[in-house]
Amino acid sequence: MTTPTVNNNVNSDALLQARDALKEAPQAAEFVWKVTSEWKDGTYSRQTIEHFSGLGAAQQHKQAFTLEGDHPEVFASEDRAPTPVETVLAGLAGCLTAGVAAVAQNRGIQLHSVRATVEGNHNVLGILGGDPEVRNGFNDVNVRFDIDADASPEDIAALVAQSQKRSAVFDALANPTNVNVSVG
Repeated sequence: MTTPTVNNNVNSDALLQARDALKEAPQAAEFVWKVTSEWKDGTYSRQTIEHFSGLGAAQQHKQAFTLEGDHPEVFASEDRAPTPVETVLAGLAGCLTAGVAAVAQNRGIQLHSVRATVEGNHNVLGILGGDPEVRNGFNDVNVRFDIDADASPEDIAALVAQSQKRSAVFDALANPTNVNVSVG
C-alpha cells in the first residue's frame, strides 16, 4: 500500500529547516517589517510595503506591494478602499489561513478548501470622540473557519488551534504590544 502524497503547495521541509537554522543563530531571527503610508486626500491613504530586514541584513520583496485605506461614505468619506480596521482583520485572516495550510502540509493532511470569515465588533463612538468611555479598538474579534480536508473534525480543529498558536497577527491582537509614535 502506498501513502498518497499531500500537496498543499507549502514547502514545510524548508520552513522546518529555516526554523532549525534560526535556533542556531537567534540574532538572524530578529526581523523588522516596514510599511510606509502616504496621505492622498480626505481620509484616503496609500501604504507601500517593499523593504524589511531579517537574517542579519536588509531585505526586499520581489516587488513593492500597495494597500489603500479610506473610510466608507457613512463616515462622510469617499469609500475608495477598505478601512484600516478591515485591513487588520484581513491580516488576521491571511495569517491564520497560511498557518492552516502550513500545518496541514506538515501533518500530511490534504486540503481541498479553506475559508476564514473574520468579524470585528467595534463601537465607533470611541474613535469619533462621542464617548470617552468607549475604547477605540475592537470589542472582540470572531474567526470562523470552514475547511474541507482529508481529515477528521478533530484533526481539522487541531490544525486551526496550531495555526492560532503560531500566528503573529493573532498574538499582536490578543496581547498588548508596545506601540511608539513619534513626529520626525
